Amino acid sequence: QVQLVESGGGLVQAGGSLRLSCVASGRDFSGSDMGWYRQTPGRAREFVASISGSGSITHYADSAEGRFTISRDNAKNTTYLQMNSLKPEDPAIHSCTGPPGTSFDHYWGQGTQVTVPS
Repeated sequence: QVQLVESGGGLVQAGGSLRLSCVASGRDFSGSDMGWYRQTPGRAREFVASISGSGSITHYADSAEGRFTISRDNAKNTTYLQMNSLKPEDPAIHSCTGPPGTSFDHYWGQGTQVTVPS
């Protein structure tokens, strides 16, 4: 059974930081690229960041570049998203998945809520 379980969200003031975690199971993790996405009510889910299976290649949305860092620990089957300098426009449910064509493609966790009061 494939599972993705996110955690680490919460309420933080603007300028603060959070570290999100996503634990994956049920498929080959170290061989799969992983990504973080976010969604707010009434809007489509949007890409935040992705990382290759080895962790050597990362990509970021313009909104995340310079503020967020994606990383992974293949020994723990976990993907992380370090979020710094959070802004009032960052609140969303953040979820992890595998990009198209990867082991975790089409699988989503329940997400973790990030709240930044304006």
